[in-house]
Amino acid sequence: MSVIDVKNLSKIYKVSLKKPGLQGTLNHFFRRTYRDVIAVKDVSFTINSGEIVGFLGANGAGKTTTLKMLTGLIHPSTGEVKIVGYTPFKRHPKFLKQMSLIMGQKQQLLWDLPALDSLKINAAVYEIPDNIFHKRLQELAEMLSIKEQLTQPVRKLSLGQRMKAELLAALLHHPQVLFLDEPTLGLDVNSQAAIRSFLKEYNKRYEATILLTSHYMADITALCERVLLIHEGQLIYDGNLEKLVEKFTPYKEVNVELSSPLSSEKLAHYGQVETVKGQEVRFLVKQENLTETIAKILAQLEVNDLNVTEPPIEEVVSQIFSQGNVDI
Repeated sequence: MSVIDVKNLSKIYKVSLKKPGLQGTLNHFFRRTYRDVIAVKDVSFTINSGEIVGFLGANGAGKTTTLKMLTGLIHPSTGEVKIVGYTPFKRHPKFLKQMSLIMGQKQQLLWDLPALDSLKINAAVYEIPDNIFHKRLQELAEMLSIKEQLTQPVRKLSLGQRMKAELLAALLHHPQVLFLDEPTLGLDVNSQAAIRSFLKEYNKRYEATILLTSHYMADITALCERVLLIHEGQLIYDGNLEKLVEKFTPYKEVNVELSSPLSSEKLAHYGQVETVKGQEVRFLVKQENLTETIAKILAQLEVNDLNVTEPPIEEVVSQIFSQGNVDI
């Protein structure tokens, strides 16, 4: 069953133009002219109940604008959006109780008060009875391993602890749909892993639908099988992450440990040399030449160890966006 339905969604901003100097200022005041800036153009997709979907794009591609339209913060210029059957910008109370938007660079907790006080305010706003509030609080705090920190002022919490408390506050009303915009932004590696683990467990336990944006590809690979790619406001891919990587990875990484170092000139005969560190060499080899190249290396060089890996997914996605409008 589809929970998020998006059809031909667009957002166009009118930006005023002003020339420099006094004459430009007078013209701007009396005869103002505008140009259209297309932030999102004809985006369509559906997301089913319980899916975790990654939403990828470069800075300024339209990710956050799309999320704001999906949550009702801004009105679309054209198109139609339905979230759990509701039109977001109408801000129906039943819709607001079934969704939550979490932005890594924003906070909803009151800075000088203990997080627990903000949670009690949220419970009142969402009309959560006391017995249910305490049950959910205990359950979520245990999942996030943050129970002891909830009585401390928010300003005294670490960034990772604050993000956990923000998640708890956003999930207290058990939303059916989560929109996560950079939820691990600025966190250390351990905190990022903890947030990912929690989101995976929350999705499994409550079958919540999650749309996630992140610049940390580890978030996407750990949580999402399906991804949406947006470029210059247009959706250029909607499908399986693994298939995307396979299509746009024309080469493999061949990592070789040699018995003794060789010069870069000699190594170049076996493929594109990416790095050389003493006896360790990293080659980039085209998929179609892989078998032949490995056989040649093993036959002609003294090899202690050899393994073949995929290039980092960050490189693959960066390559896709650098190509501009990609035919996927």
